[in-house]
Amino acid sequence: MPSRNYFMPAEWAEQDWLWIGFPHRADLWEEFTLPAQEQIAAFANAVAESGQQVRLVVHDAANEARARALLASEVVLERHPYGDIWLRDTGPLTVLDADGARLARRFGFNGWGGKYDDMEGDQEVGESLARAGGLPVAFADWVLEGGAIDTDGTGLAVTTEQCLLNPNRNPTLSKAEIEARLRADLGFDRILWLGDGLLGDHTDGHVDNLARFVAPGVLAIPRATAPDDPNRAVFDDARARALAFGLEVRDVPSPGWMGEGDEAEPASYMNFTICNRVVVVPTYGSVHDDEAVATIGALFPDRAAVGLRADAVLTGGGSFHCSSQHVPALGVA
Repeated sequence: MPSRNYFMPAEWAEQDWLWIGFPHRADLWEEFTLPAQEQIAAFANAVAESGQQVRLVVHDAANEARARALLASEVVLERHPYGDIWLRDTGPLTVLDADGARLARRFGFNGWGGKYDDMEGDQEVGESLARAGGLPVAFADWVLEGGAIDTDGTGLAVTTEQCLLNPNRNPTLSKAEIEARLRADLGFDRILWLGDGLLGDHTDGHVDNLARFVAPGVLAIPRATAPDDPNRAVFDDARARALAFGLEVRDVPSPGWMGEGDEAEPASYMNFTICNRVVVVPTYGSVHDDEAVATIGALFPDRAAVGLRADAVLTGGGSFHCSSQHVPALGVA
């Protein structure tokens, strides 16, 4: 364990680059492989064309060639071992010390609570990315995915009980012990515990699909947009907990019911990605898409809000924020 104290900046702090994973396994993505690749490429292009460096992570020569055919010339390609594209969870979490020096934290990953077999590259990609970025790496001996936490940069973090207290992650750790590790490894001294995440979310309720900080002490949470919204109770409970904690809450519309038959997809506009000059909002063909992009854009007046289709990416279980991992600039507050 490094002796210095480290902290995690908010996502809206200046970033040096953004890693994005590119789909490469047709056995996972099946008929959605090509459209998912196109949607991820559009995401990468939008960020790169705003002037921020994007490092698109590809798997092999064929995957790289497919990516290059879809990408703007500004996008940098990096080859790394990785299973699926969800770098928010398998990639490193970068923290800073009081002098602004960076450290890549590499946590344990067990396939979202053992629901999925360990894919080739899942255990290696975090260190591989960090080394390629010139970041020193520290390994933590407990399971944590980046999508399970969000911070406003003041030492305050938000997470869900469904995920971080789930016995399929760290069965020997108590709530107090998990809070202590969040403090030691990421510098969080206050934790807002929400309850459950979205229905149908195979991550056991990652908070980046439910609630996101948009300013210090300000948390955005979806509001149900129709009587049949499958997550109405989840949204209401999250809002009540946030208000009781003393936070300001901003409403963002839900896309409403998305899915086939009785199976709800965990579609959420909250899986937006905050970059230096843009905030990229996933859209799904819902009647609420335009309202969501405008609402989130108003929360970030210093950035352009870009809405991009992510319905093919959603078939893999996540969206743009899940597929990416940012690196804060040296010395940011």
